[in-house]
Amino acid sequence: MELSLDRVLEVIARSEPEPLTLPIHSLDHADHVLNTALMGHAKLAADHLMHPELAEDLPAVVSALVRRIHIFLGHRQLRNCSTRELEGRLVARGRIYEMLLEIALNLIGVERRWACVDPSCAERVYDAVKSTLEACEESESRELGQSIVLRAVIERELRKAGKVNRGKSMVAYMAKEIYRTLDADSLADSFFNSAMRVFTDNFYRRAYEEGLCKFGNDYALGLRWLRHLGFVQVSTNPVLAARAYEDDPELWSSFQAYVEKVLVKEHKEWLTNPEAYADALAMEATRFALLENFYVFRVPFVLSGYRDGLVSYQLNPLIAHDAEESVEAVKVFVERLERDLAVYDEYLWWGYRVPEKGRPNLVIKVAAAYPASLEVTRRINEMGVGQNITLSYTVSQEVLLGFEAMKGMARALKKGIIPTQTYDTNMGGRLEDHLREYTASKLLLDGLGRFNDSEKWAFLERLAKQLGVRPEEWDRLKNSTLREVVEYICSVKVLGRDLRRSPFEEALAHTGAYGSLEEVKQKLNELEEALRLSGTFIAKRVYEIFFSPWNREKWINFLAREEGLTKEQAELVFSRLDLLPASKRKPEDTLLTFSSLNVTNTEFPDHQLSVAQTAQSLTDFYSLRESIAQSFKERYLSLLMQIDDFVKAYEASAEVCELLRKVGISREHGSRGINRQEWSSYGPCVKTLNEFTVAYTAFRDKVVKLAKSIRHYA
Repeated sequence: MELSLDRVLEVIARSEPEPLTLPIHSLDHADHVLNTALMGHAKLAADHLMHPELAEDLPAVVSALVRRIHIFLGHRQLRNCSTRELEGRLVARGRIYEMLLEIALNLIGVERRWACVDPSCAERVYDAVKSTLEACEESESRELGQSIVLRAVIERELRKAGKVNRGKSMVAYMAKEIYRTLDADSLADSFFNSAMRVFTDNFYRRAYEEGLCKFGNDYALGLRWLRHLGFVQVSTNPVLAARAYEDDPELWSSFQAYVEKVLVKEHKEWLTNPEAYADALAMEATRFALLENFYVFRVPFVLSGYRDGLVSYQLNPLIAHDAEESVEAVKVFVERLERDLAVYDEYLWWGYRVPEKGRPNLVIKVAAAYPASLEVTRRINEMGVGQNITLSYTVSQEVLLGFEAMKGMARALKKGIIPTQTYDTNMGGRLEDHLREYTASKLLLDGLGRFNDSEKWAFLERLAKQLGVRPEEWDRLKNSTLREVVEYICSVKVLGRDLRRSPFEEALAHTGAYGSLEEVKQKLNELEEALRLSGTFIAKRVYEIFFSPWNREKWINFLAREEGLTKEQAELVFSRLDLLPASKRKPEDTLLTFSSLNVTNTEFPDHQLSVAQTAQSLTDFYSLRESIAQSFKERYLSLLMQIDDFVKAYEASAEVCELLRKVGISREHGSRGINRQEWSSYGPCVKTLNEFTVAYTAFRDKVVKLAKSIRHYA
């Protein structure tokens, strides 16, 4: 068989890992790592070494591992054997290489700190792994004239990173940087040197290690590399689950194989009547897509005592209004997930003292669109399952949901359950989008008040054309009301994310309602600068209410008093609630919300790249410390307070005011915020819920279609 790079990649890609089965028959840690890797679970094998109990003995264990690798490969050379034998040896060699590379990346990454491995010890092990791969590379070159397997393994790793968000991501950029400096004549050395530079110089890595903030990822791929940088959370929703399948076709093929081999045995009825079990199939497809995410984050989850390494799973948005049905769905998902994680944990933590194997590193995304979300949040936290609220834009939602989460954690703790980290999400970017659309529409409608009906329609047709609306789309819009047309023109889809577009400026000036073009430009510039901070204003206020130095102790004392906790228990509960700034639109949304305590910033892959690139121009890296507590110009807040929908988001509701009074917080936070009955009708909530519902049903339909196509297997 001719060994081209594509041929070796193809052989490795179609080699399926052996299933993880119990009991495990390992002799020692080195034997366990090598056997697990050869079964096709190379990264799991590498992660097994990341435990504090092995920290002092790590050099000795790796020494034993390296010795066995040399013996194993020495008897399985890549020449003078049959095609079938050669393919098996290629796969085995590739799995060993993948394991060694992952061990090195764990030592380069923050995992070394999580596992309490001394820097000098890590350096010795890293050097041993590097030397081993260099020796393997040299051996391959002697046998075949080139180190084709090592090249294929590195190529596969870099290609997977390059897929993240279809190449528009920080991880893909890192892969390009490593690829750019690879030396074909010295693959191991060049890869290690480049990876060391790319991972250690990364902005997020520095910020995490300096304790400036913690970070999460709004995407289901690329998590291992982000974990090496210190990312400790991944947030998903129906949109992102579907995108994971789109961006990685291998994932869809793997799910189809899983349905044909596993689901037909466990749930034959699902395939016999897919429409009746559409939601169950969608849940299983989501679980399957996220399973690797749960595996990736097992190390930080267990080693941090359930504080880091969380994976978000969003409940079916069609049942978000029903507390009983939602809680029941959580129980079903948790039970099924725990079964998989328990087996994985047996391999990951074999030989170690781990008190609770299989506990899901799971937080449930609860839609804060309905009053039922308060009950769901409290009850799932009481089960020891964290939550990550979604569709949350207002002080009212975030304070009330955050308090319910703490009540649930307190009740879990009283029953002896260590609470899981939980998140109080602030979807600032989506609020900003809504407020911009709301403001632009109001400006345009008010300006049109000076025209008669025919003039209004002619005016809007001209503006739509200037903003890029196609003629056929305009023809469709003619059947809408004037307000609907204005709202469409002022949407993010058409106007974009900046009021200062020339056609819009000129249109407002043409109405005569806002003065000259220069006066309009000045007005829109001030408004845009304020709107760009709107979501961050909400995040800052929620942070101040919960986590400011003058309120923190009040909440802890209140929790202890209300829930019957000791001071230490109340402090533990309070430490497990993080504000989660999300749905970012620009680097400042991250850079202005840093805190060393009770904040995790979650990022889209392309946003991470923008933040990292913007941070390169910072003259003072440490100026970001506690940036969430830094104040903005009062002028911006004054402008925003003239927008009704911002006031609803920024001010406390009557219910929040009463809660804060009980806590002992006397600082004024207003009282015009939306109440729980208004959540589902609040502008950004309506828009996001519609988007999530459409995405969920489309994804569900795709899964049902797949089930129908393989029903004959049942």
